[in-house]
Amino acid sequence: MKYFTASCDDLDTQKKFAEKLKVDYPILSDPGREAASKYGVVHGTRLVPERWTFYIGKDGKILHIDKKVSAAKDGATVAKKLEELKVEKKN
Repeated sequence: MKYFTASCDDLDTQKKFAEKLKVDYPILSDPGREAASKYGVVHGTRLVPERWTFYIGKDGKILHIDKKVSAAKDGATVAKKLEELKVEKKN
């Protein structure tokens, strides 16, 4: 299992954010919003991307999209969804 986040912020902003929070996962930078547009998290005149969680299988297919992300509860929500999707636990 692999996980990462993506943001439309530039690399400098990403680096400062990662250092401040001491994150242990990759943060992908998409300041041109190309990937964000393809995933539908930026659309129309919306300037700020939607906070959605995408669960993507080993084959690259999207297994589930959670469009109701709550930062306070997301760890537990993700763990539960991974179990439901029968994703192998990381050792």
